[in-house]
Amino acid sequence: MTQNAQPQPPSRIESSSLYNPDLAPAQADRRHWGTYNFAALWISMSVNILTYMLAASLIQGGMNWRQAVVTIFLGNVIVLVPMLLNSHPGAKYGVPFPVLARASFGVLGANVAAILRALVACGWFGIQTWIGGEAISTLLATIAPGWKNFPYATAVCFLLFWLINLAVILMGIEYIRILQGISAPVLLAVGLLLLGWAYHSAGGFGPMLAAPSRFTNFADFLKFLIPALNGTVGFWATVSLNIPDFTRFARNQREQMIGQALALPTTMTLYAFIGIAVTSATVVIYGTAISDPVQLLSRFHSPVAVVISLIAILLATLNVNIGANVVSPANDFSNLWPRRISFRTGGVITCFMGIALMPWKLLADYNTFILGWLGGYAAFLGPVAGIMICDYFVVRRRVLQVDDLYLRGGAYEYSNGFNWRAVIALALGAGTALIGLAVPSLRVLYDYSWFVGFAVSFAVYYVMMKSLRPTVLSPATTS
Repeated sequence: MTQNAQPQPPSRIESSSLYNPDLAPAQADRRHWGTYNFAALWISMSVNILTYMLAASLIQGGMNWRQAVVTIFLGNVIVLVPMLLNSHPGAKYGVPFPVLARASFGVLGANVAAILRALVACGWFGIQTWIGGEAISTLLATIAPGWKNFPYATAVCFLLFWLINLAVILMGIEYIRILQGISAPVLLAVGLLLLGWAYHSAGGFGPMLAAPSRFTNFADFLKFLIPALNGTVGFWATVSLNIPDFTRFARNQREQMIGQALALPTTMTLYAFIGIAVTSATVVIYGTAISDPVQLLSRFHSPVAVVISLIAILLATLNVNIGANVVSPANDFSNLWPRRISFRTGGVITCFMGIALMPWKLLADYNTFILGWLGGYAAFLGPVAGIMICDYFVVRRRVLQVDDLYLRGGAYEYSNGFNWRAVIALALGAGTALIGLAVPSLRVLYDYSWFVGFAVSFAVYYVMMKSLRPTVLSPATTS
């Protein structure tokens, strides 16, 4: 054993039905994600088609460019708070999200939180893969116009892009880190080049950003701002749950916090500004707003520009898909049956679930999908975040018994593996947020579903856990 090597987990953990190497605490030889890696993670996940379209939708909703940029920046600063809070136990103990959830939900009850997170990720995986397939098809039609006459063009490209995602998953988490580190600066450069093209073609920022706000008073602006801000927060609320899946590989707390704090709000805001400026420029250049960058790129006639754009879009969509929509459900499915389901197997399950959810049908009614299915899921993900943050920082004061996270009959066994206090708090938080769907006068609860669910579940869980004396190790004996 080398001087810096860490001892292997005790054999009693390795023989547990709750253990497998992919869910095990990350040892020193796997902890080499530094500031740049975490910054690259967020750059690569933020620079994608949906970020661009999110920004453009704020302009279409009536905001001017300043209001849209501030809304997106503020939303990402807000979501950075739970992101960094949930990052701490991952970096400290080296455990992934579903294992961390065992502390609050119980060693078996954690599957409730994990599957809630996994299913929404599978839905997003299918959507991003379909978007990637459409991008490939559109750009191929630009290079070879006859391609658009092929009746199954988009379906073929979807399956091709699906296979690319599957190949990256099979290569493992380390390959994902390398891919993101290489592609992050390339993606930013392409975005800046697109902004430069718009600036030159539209005649400067003046004509590009001249559109005024369509809100005549502050009350009307506020009615649009709050749902827009909630949507911006919800954009990364899913990853704020499973961020320990990444921070478990951090060299230390400082590097993961700096990397995330620098990259998440700044990159989202920068790329959102690019989306706002370029979309505004298309009105000047083409006479109509083109909010979909794929459709915009298809108007370029230079084969070189099309090929470069194709590569950039593939990298962007692949990175966000793997980082945001595969890593978490792969671990979550593994948590269901650790002795049989590895990270790679969980990733493969995610891929097939993405097809089973038929993203082409979900996207056929895009507004219903975003505001209904995904909006409804925010009512569940907010409570999970509130429970886990309350448990780690308030109830346990950042002290966990790592061994017991992998054992039956330990500190986190509760009642046959389930902490029903957490399940009840989750149900009450989600139920409160969902009341807005049934009672029109309380619609505001659903519009703020993530925030409402988080606050209610945090408070309920804290009150209920006060009656239970948590078993924790003293800091001096923490693993």
